[in-house]
Amino acid sequence: MALEYADAITDTRRDVDDELFARIQRHYDDDALAELTMIIAWENSSSRFNRAFRIPSQGFWKR
Repeated sequence: MALEYADAITDTRRDVDDELFARIQRHYDDDALAELTMIIAWENSSSRFNRAFRIPSQGFWKR
């Protein structure tokens, strides 16, 4: 469920719909949900920043 939530936040062509948000709220309290959302947003921002400045991957994850 957290990955589905992260995908919805990350994909700029869609949004977190009410049904997904209701499901995520059943599993996380307000503090945990705020922290999860912040971490996802931070990672997205960091990735876009690095891409813009042509900072290469550190190689921790490879396809």
